[in-house]
Amino acid sequence: MAAAVEDAGMDEVQKRLMFDDECILVDEQDNVVGHESKYNCHLMEKIESENLLHRAFSVFLFNSKYELLLQQRSATKVTFPLVWTNTCCSHPLYRESELIQENYLGVRNAAQRKLLDELGIPAEDVPVDQFTPLGRMLYKAPSDGKWGEHELDYLLFIVRDVKVLPNPDEVADVKYVSREQLKELIRKADAGEEGLKLSPWFRLVVDNFLMGWWDHVEKGTLNEAVDMETIHKLK
Repeated sequence: MAAAVEDAGMDEVQKRLMFDDECILVDEQDNVVGHESKYNCHLMEKIESENLLHRAFSVFLFNSKYELLLQQRSATKVTFPLVWTNTCCSHPLYRESELIQENYLGVRNAAQRKLLDELGIPAEDVPVDQFTPLGRMLYKAPSDGKWGEHELDYLLFIVRDVKVLPNPDEVADVKYVSREQLKELIRKADAGEEGLKLSPWFRLVVDNFLMGWWDHVEKGTLNEAVDMETIHKLK
């Protein structure tokens, strides 16, 4: 309980998620090796001393105009508050429905769950069979002196027109962007303008994959871009 006392100032919703949610621990080949609380998985001290690596996903949702939905994380988020990022970023949990390996169904189930939790997007707007897993990346990123990420991240793309009702406990703001608008957002973040910050995982996807994959989104050829064999180790 020492941790609970130490983090007494943490927002109640985030505290519940941090202590109740059990992330899936994996090795660098994405084999499940156990589970651990979301709290411990995001403590840099634990990440460094025990090399805790957990499974994650990042959803990139495009509308029928091929604009990408971005979210700004809420001010109460423990890691990377008020940072702009892709549509939804979270973790499959250590539960039967989200551990299913076949066709990456566990990760797809988790993505559908969190799109509802964070953005109020109904499950029927994002059927699990409409997610295209394009690749996996492994990265480590500190958020501040205490918190950070060490994730094996599944990159899921989906093209759907959806109803969005953001949950203020999770999301401060949302917007759809074209490629040019995203490039301007990146320019501002790099220049330190308007206090704009991008999440490290989103920036890794932007720098390594996104624009090429966006071509496939517009052409309807996403399946040609799929590479689920490689685990890209990025910094």
